[in-house]
Amino acid sequence: MGAAVKILGTNLTGATSVTFNGTAATFTVVSKSEITTTVPAGATTGTVEVTTSRGTLKSNTKFRVTP
Repeated sequence: MGAAVKILGTNLTGATSVTFNGTAATFTVVSKSEITTTVPAGATTGTVEVTTSRGTLKSNTKFRVTP
């Protein structure tokens, strides 16, 4: 928990939510193609999702949370 994560994609400007398997994270939109965040307390292994005005983007692989 608390590890820094960089999310890369397209059209990320205006993102309203980042979650790790449903657990909300604080984040910063760095550019239209990059978001920085940290793994929130309580996160579990699963998909990372970013919500924007264009919809919800899901990671194509599971993000693994290890103790």
